[in-house]
Amino acid sequence: MKFGIQHPNYSFDGSGPAIVDSLRKVAVTGEELGYDSFWVMDHFHQIQNVGAPQEPMLEGWATISVLAGLTSKIKLGTMVTGNTYRHPSVLAKMGATVDVLSKGRLYMGIGAAWNEEEASAYGIPFPSTKERLQRMDEAVQVVLRMWTEDKATFDGKFYQLRGAYCNPKPVQKPHPPILIGGSGEKRTLKTVAKYGDATNLFGSVDTVKAKLDILRGHCKDVGRDYDSIVKSKLGRVFIGDREGIEKTFRQMGVPAERMKEFMTYGNAEQIRQQLEAFREIGVDYLIFSFDPRNELETVTRFAKEVMSTF
Repeated sequence: MKFGIQHPNYSFDGSGPAIVDSLRKVAVTGEELGYDSFWVMDHFHQIQNVGAPQEPMLEGWATISVLAGLTSKIKLGTMVTGNTYRHPSVLAKMGATVDVLSKGRLYMGIGAAWNEEEASAYGIPFPSTKERLQRMDEAVQVVLRMWTEDKATFDGKFYQLRGAYCNPKPVQKPHPPILIGGSGEKRTLKTVAKYGDATNLFGSVDTVKAKLDILRGHCKDVGRDYDSIVKSKLGRVFIGDREGIEKTFRQMGVPAERMKEFMTYGNAEQIRQQLEAFREIGVDYLIFSFDPRNELETVTRFAKEVMSTF
């Protein structure tokens, strides 16, 4: 079992230049404690359920580029890149650059993009769900060609390349791992089966198990080894008195079912039991965000009290 840190909230990192110092502390601490990866979001506005849209939000790729120079071992990625925000050939070039400059530490996260509000605010086209999923499928193919072929050509419905060079190539061979975020059963998980190195899912044990069963079926259909795909889950973790945590979120109006689907919480032993249940259904990578009010403390406590036992 491997573990990653997601940092989705910049509202507690100070302002201006102080933000980079805060990020460096969390990423370097995570690296020293044995976390495998550090992730930031690819959004331009803060998202609902994390904060108000006007709250601070750094551009994700610029952020991990800076972190590449401030760390030495931990993998870096965006959880996940919104495909519609950048042409995939440009994204491939960006990814190759980060992998080279980080000496082989890029973990490429990509998804179809979902936030219509920020797309509209930024004047970015926001096609239908079906088209965005089709575009993502093509985009992953474009990225793979750019990373592995001497001169990439692609003739898709949405994207076309005509002898595109991507030099230097990424350090990681055959290419940096591609993590595809999203749980759409007909299209997203099929794209994972065809091209992904990892899938990233949300939800409770039952929800994730159902999605993995569907992924297994897609792998069988396309002739892919299901076991070759990393199964990751994203969520939030809270360490403390279970009843107290439940009471706090009830007072905030968070339904019990939502807590079950998106949060892992309780004392260290209760959290270990929850994570063991995920491991039993095949999850081998857990990526968590922590309480932003005391992120360093909880990142450290989780590593020492929970992560170390795995």
